[in-house]
Amino acid sequence: METFISILRGINVTGYNTLPMADLRAMYEEMKFKDVTTYIQSGNVICKGANASDEGLAQKIEKAILKKFNLTVPVIIRTVKEIDKVIAANPFTKRKDVDLQRLYVTFLAENPQKANLAAIKSYNNPPDEFVILGKEVYLYCPSGYGNTKLSNTFFENKLKVKATTRNWKTVNKLLELATK
Repeated sequence: METFISILRGINVTGYNTLPMADLRAMYEEMKFKDVTTYIQSGNVICKGANASDEGLAQKIEKAILKKFNLTVPVIIRTVKEIDKVIAANPFTKRKDVDLQRLYVTFLAENPQKANLAAIKSYNNPPDEFVILGKEVYLYCPSGYGNTKLSNTFFENKLKVKATTRNWKTVNKLLELATK
């Protein structure tokens, strides 16, 4: 069984799409996933499943959430190896002028099409910076994520893929929990 992390978009945000983690954990267990752990209230689930690399896994979880909780919630899946690579590849961690508390990763559901990537490359919103590598967008927002225009919605609209963002501390904690 492979360990994977499912990252849910837009739950428990200022009273919107309220979903208790205990209920979410129970749903995963009902779906026969093993060693289910949640991390903070924003929808991070670490578990084991035989089909972690299954292309349709995110859609299966989305359908289960809709059926059980009547919520439409995008789900993005990453394996432990993928999260490890995400952490290793962050171009901002190599810079001395970067505050790690202001780093974020936007996880994309799939690789963006080349035309959409080309269109977004010219976008500039100083002091915020972003680098897109595969299915991740690395963000540095010196004034904080709450003050940037580089939101999930921005990347979803420009790249035409589902997206959800986590701060750097959470990304690292998810890997730590997944490798226990």
